[in-house]
Amino acid sequence: MIGAIEAGGTKFVCAVTEDGEKILDKVMIATTTPAETLQKVVAFFDCFSIHAIGIGSFGPIDVNKDSPHYGYITSTPKVGWDYFNFIGSIREKYKVHVAWTTDVNASAYGEYHKGAARDVSSCLYLTVGTGIGGGAIINGNILEGFSHPEMGHILVRKNKQDLFKGICPYHEDCLEGLASGPAIEARYGVTATTLYNRKDVWELIADYLAQAIFTYTLALRVEKVIIGGGVMNHTNLYIMIRQKFKQLMNDYISTPNLEEYIVAPALNDEQALIGCFLLAQDLLNKN
Repeated sequence: MIGAIEAGGTKFVCAVTEDGEKILDKVMIATTTPAETLQKVVAFFDCFSIHAIGIGSFGPIDVNKDSPHYGYITSTPKVGWDYFNFIGSIREKYKVHVAWTTDVNASAYGEYHKGAARDVSSCLYLTVGTGIGGGAIINGNILEGFSHPEMGHILVRKNKQDLFKGICPYHEDCLEGLASGPAIEARYGVTATTLYNRKDVWELIADYLAQAIFTYTLALRVEKVIIGGGVMNHTNLYIMIRQKFKQLMNDYISTPNLEEYIVAPALNDEQALIGCFLLAQDLLNKN
């Protein structure tokens, strides 16, 4: 049995599988304190015989295996979780192989192998929700260097009509500070769902997201960009983003057909869990 933990700032989703794809059981747990949250995680996995666990976590996290803080959540603004030894806490309870990456990397890995990018050799996964983050797969490998990418914090050109200064505590008007769910709500003073029919709102958000995808495209030249997260429940955003991306690119470089290049996830919000399963399975196969 293989376990998966999709560790988000709002909730944890834990699941188990036998074949690396079909979810046999799962549970959602509110993200509170590390001690309280992990107690409930362990209570779930104690019901199964687990041989490996894949973790996709909110970040920033330390993915450098030579670092003394490998396996830690690091400088997160999530109260109580900064420099939490996530892998150490799991290994203390279960003496099993533990795969460790970001939640967006796990989603990218799931979509690459089983979802919207299963027919290409490279992809980028972007989530737009409570925060904004991205992960890339290049020739089957998760893109990492000194650490993992922080794609939500790139700078974008502010729309001249946008007087909102942004909510990111580090950069204010980075992509996450301008286009995440909380940024939308802070800008307009109401929940994003109540703004569904405000075309001007979504044109602005599409502009910022298209700018980001323009930059990722020039830097990475992946074959597919997959955008998930709660903000993307406004399905017309995909059309708006493609239109604005095309304007920004202005035929400078060629890309795949935009309807096939900028797409929605294909795994019904289970892409991170499936990615965690696959990463854990990879570890078992190597050992």
